[in-house]
Amino acid sequence: MTDLQEGAPLIAPSTTEHDLYDPIVEACKTVYDPEIPVNIYDLGLIYTIDINPQNEVRVVMTLTAPGCPVAGEMPGWVADAVEAIPGVKQVDVEMTFQPQWGMDMMSDEARLELGFM
Repeated sequence: MTDLQEGAPLIAPSTTEHDLYDPIVEACKTVYDPEIPVNIYDLGLIYTIDINPQNEVRVVMTLTAPGCPVAGEMPGWVADAVEAIPGVKQVDVEMTFQPQWGMDMMSDEARLELGFM
């Protein structure tokens, strides 16, 4: 059991002001869950993109379900996509199930693509 600080968000904020943030988001959008025709970023599976001053990237992600058939492969797909970006020094992809993914985490584009809007 992880100790959570009282009032701390379950999903840590991303380093959105970093120059590499947008290219990393675009790279994440090239990765798809094979069972769902929407990229994992718009599905809401990428929780945090943390980029330090040395351009080392930490991606915290989840899956639509813990028993997802590609659970062992998807972090590698994300790491491969992000490592290909010029300037990225290192990528660490962490899997979490806290908080559990829900359909409310999808972007409007994903909801539209899947017929929920």
